Amino acid sequence: MVPTRRALLGLSLALPAAAQGLTEAQRAEVLALLRRALAEDPSILRDALAAMDSADQAAAAETQRRAIRAQADALLRDAADPVRGNAAGAITIVEFFDARCGYCRAMHQTLEEMLRRNRDVRLVLKDMPILGPNSVLASRALLAAQRQGKYLQLHDALMRLREEVSEAVLRREAERLGLEWPRLRREMDDPAIARRLEANLGLARALDIQGTPALVIGDSIIPGAMELAQLEAAIAAMR
Repeated sequence: MVPTRRALLGLSLALPAAAQGLTEAQRAEVLALLRRALAEDPSILRDALAAMDSADQAAAAETQRRAIRAQADALLRDAADPVRGNAAGAITIVEFFDARCGYCRAMHQTLEEMLRRNRDVRLVLKDMPILGPNSVLASRALLAAQRQGKYLQLHDALMRLREEVSEAVLRREAERLGLEWPRLRREMDDPAIARRLEANLGLARALDIQGTPALVIGDSIIPGAMELAQLEAAIAAMR
């Protein structure tokens, strides 16, 4: 009996695992059959690769879902995390960002518009300084500003910057916002702030987040900047 195209596709996917239990003669027979089939219909290989890619994506998505569930407390319910939007919102989104990341700055505007249009969203901010020493400096300043009740104001200022973050720039922006600079600069070096940043970076590693911005929405992690329509579609799916 001549195998059907579907049977050949399944065989091509199963061959690596199945080959362990075949004799040399059986392996040769199967390979000859596949070679003849591919010569007659090369699309079998394309479809086999597409099926493998789909299976890999499904497995990666499930791994991601398990990681989010395992890290839910640190991700969604850390009382120390700054929050934009509705602090009691029914829908929580988590953003991992770097204050010097150009894509994060672009995403900031999209997130602000999203919060304006969606009053039931709680946006948790996770500082993830990965772009060098000045990124760490900015994140330390933000967490120190939180102690003076002005994290969100400084965050907004840094996201709107069109210049490099430096200590001089941080001082200028902090003083413009009414922050006490000597206290802020002193508390930036508090080991507790360093531990918070390390915890954020550890959480990102646990979730396999490798860049900024990254949004956690429901049981999915969306890397990179996105359009408002995409963001609102993801929120609608959560509802």
